Amino acid sequence: MNDRGSRLVRLDALARVEGESALHLTVRDGQVSAARLSVYEPPRFFEAFLLGRGHAEPPDITARICGICPVAYQMTACQAIERACGTTVGGQLAALRRLLYYGEWIESQTLHIHLLHAVDFLGCSSAIELARDQRAAVERGLRIKQAGNAILEQLGGRAIHPVNVRLGGFYRVPSPAELRPLAERLRRAQDDALETVRWVAGFDFPDHSCDCALLAMRDPGHYAIDSGTPAVMTAPSGADADRATAVRTLAVEQFEGRVSERQVPYSTALHLALDGRPYLTGSLARYAISGRWLHPVAAEAARAAGLGDPAEGAVCRNPFRSIVVRAVEVTHAVAEALRIIAAYEEPPHPYIEVPPRRATGCAATEAPRGLLYHRYTLGVDGALTSARIVPPTAQNQAAIEGDVRRLAQSLLDRPGDPADDEELTTLCERAVRNHDPCISCAAHFLDLTVDRG
Repeated sequence: MNDRGSRLVRLDALARVEGESALHLTVRDGQVSAARLSVYEPPRFFEAFLLGRGHAEPPDITARICGICPVAYQMTACQAIERACGTTVGGQLAALRRLLYYGEWIESQTLHIHLLHAVDFLGCSSAIELARDQRAAVERGLRIKQAGNAILEQLGGRAIHPVNVRLGGFYRVPSPAELRPLAERLRRAQDDALETVRWVAGFDFPDHSCDCALLAMRDPGHYAIDSGTPAVMTAPSGADADRATAVRTLAVEQFEGRVSERQVPYSTALHLALDGRPYLTGSLARYAISGRWLHPVAAEAARAAGLGDPAEGAVCRNPFRSIVVRAVEVTHAVAEALRIIAAYEEPPHPYIEVPPRRATGCAATEAPRGLLYHRYTLGVDGALTSARIVPPTAQNQAAIEGDVRRLAQSLLDRPGDPADDEELTTLCERAVRNHDPCISCAAHFLDLTVDRG
């Protein structure tokens, strides 16, 4: 049936993303008039769970929001509450926190690259088939992931929902001798990470570009992860698509004033907008805003992979090439983790005291999937009277919808051979997986309905 007929296409579940949801495309007279990403699982009420809790509890509670990126929630919660209490964690404790965060970046990004995303480029139906056809690549990915998990286990006490993190630092810190085995694993992982960049750079990438604004943390001199301030790169125009456009920073306290949220009738997840417009956060945004501060090993890998020269403000806006950017970020995380371990000296105490006070504090850090924002208000006794958590996927949903709409339209506009439903479904799935959504954090994927009339 041609694209002007009426039909429904259903896909019971989108594989290789975390969570469940549905996508509804509306096509009228050959034009995609709407793409609606519907999250239909019940809200999880984590913000409500936090009310009345003591000020030291959010790092452990919020870690349960996500089994893949618990450290991101712990670190952001710690920073927000410490700011409310007027406490700053620095020195080796801050370095250990960043090392723990790098461990999560390594394991999470590697999981997505090797088992969830590469499948789309290699003609495989599943990660199991990929492991049979490209065993060496999958084993390489598992080695890198194991190195990341080893960091989480050493510093966090376990790889899933770490239990060693607390306000002001850690319950226990390692000795330099305890970190040396991590360095040995990371040196092997660095070779594997560089080989992964070369591997994914050879994939075939559709020609596509995301034209919305980009939001990421910015900390001059550092590829920001747990420091800095939010920064916005404006949407490109014409020839500006492949290079940096204007970047504006905003204090983290301005986040809620600039980023608005609304409830849409077809989803239990909120839609967010930056200054009234969709925006994108995550690896593409980080590379555009902070690429010039990548570790030299990662910067060279980016240039060799065809991402341009990050030192000269190169920008990648093709979501299909996000797999390359993530591989570069893994290389960066491994190199930086090695640097931290080499310079580590055991601090005299595993944490500093964070006495409560009546105040509000907010913070943002870079989870693997993008900017994560927390804000907490403490009462006179230190108990939480309000809490707000804004995860990356919720911020990206409107941009993902726009991305899917443009890609679907490009297939329908293809001269002489308009897309059938199977091809359209496959492309929509790929478009969503490009952004590595963690949908259960956002509020799950994919029933696809194509409404053609």
